[in-house]
Amino acid sequence: MTLLWDADPGATERYDFAVGAITRFETQATMVRALEDNPTELLVLIGPDVDMDAACQFAELCRVERPELGVILLRRRIDVAVLGQALRAGIREVITSDDVTGLADAARRSRDLSTRVHGHAGESGGVGAKTARVVTVFSAKGGVGKTTFATNLSAYLASTGSRVLLIDLDLAFGDVGISLQMLPQNSIIDLVSMAGNIDEQAIKAVVTKHDSGLEAISAPAEPSDADRVPGTTVAELVRVAKRHYDYVILDTPPAFTSHVLAAFDDSDLLILIATLDIPAVKNLRLTLDTLDLLGNKKESRLVVLNRSDAKVGLRPEDVVAAIKQDIAVMVPNSTAVPASVNRGVPIILDEPKHAVSVALRDLADRFIRVPDAPTGAADAPGTSQQSPKASRWSLSRGGNR
Repeated sequence: MTLLWDADPGATERYDFAVGAITRFETQATMVRALEDNPTELLVLIGPDVDMDAACQFAELCRVERPELGVILLRRRIDVAVLGQALRAGIREVITSDDVTGLADAARRSRDLSTRVHGHAGESGGVGAKTARVVTVFSAKGGVGKTTFATNLSAYLASTGSRVLLIDLDLAFGDVGISLQMLPQNSIIDLVSMAGNIDEQAIKAVVTKHDSGLEAISAPAEPSDADRVPGTTVAELVRVAKRHYDYVILDTPPAFTSHVLAAFDDSDLLILIATLDIPAVKNLRLTLDTLDLLGNKKESRLVVLNRSDAKVGLRPEDVVAAIKQDIAVMVPNSTAVPASVNRGVPIILDEPKHAVSVALRDLADRFIRVPDAPTGAADAPGTSQQSPKASRWSLSRGGNR
């Protein structure tokens, strides 16, 4: 999302073709408040009718408080004096207001620079250093419980006070929404038109919030829309989401699609699920071989055996012998799991002492949760010790209001 400071109501439509989705603010004060509420915003446009001195004052403070933020100034006429004043204030680009192509190029250059500055700050341990832990739940065979694992793990992590985003990448037949009895108004298909400009505001526009606190991006309502979502959009979505959440959980289809491969590339942990049946074990073995060919690190993989105590003629040790890898967690079989799915309530929250819940919680605590993750589940509502966010911006005290 690009923030625009311009009193003209028609400005949004005039410039959104060049820079993507725009939120317009009429005064300096409202713009400042928007930046306080969006600490990761990377691009601001200042309209041609904003006073030059006010625009430069704003840019000077942005340069100090938010060095990664790019400011582009639009003017009806550009001369040497305007360019000099803008340069001294730290404005990155000055573009004539009717040059849509020039604005698009300037916005792209500014975003590229902001991303590099933001990334450098993260590597240095400054603002933006913390990114989400990305976990992909996968099996090359359907019906093994991927969505049940993804929804329960997400709900549990959210219940601890963490910000969790669950993305349904089974784009044709995803069941995240129905498993949690959510009624999404939007889905991942709505992000396709924002490709190249996906940001926190775009994500907020398509998520559906669950009672547990987790946020979910659903698969398209129509299976035919699956082919309209490119793998590059998934990669961009995950990359942006990592900056705004503690955990990003990816539910997947039982196939190596371009979307799944994009998820693998960005994942810190792959949870590979199998059950005690020959097709599932065979597909798990093929999955491990494929991951080796893709150069995926073995230490980032976790094999989980679902319905591990089912009496079907195979034993867990048979699975280990077949895949030549240890099983990290075994989750027992129980009719309580489909019953919880039918109610739309994750069993890990509905029946926390159930053996399945204990196993899933063990999986999350041992392999997913990071040492400095929030522990909000232990705190009663209203007892948070977090201090209110204090604004560092002094800009709102003066200037064009």
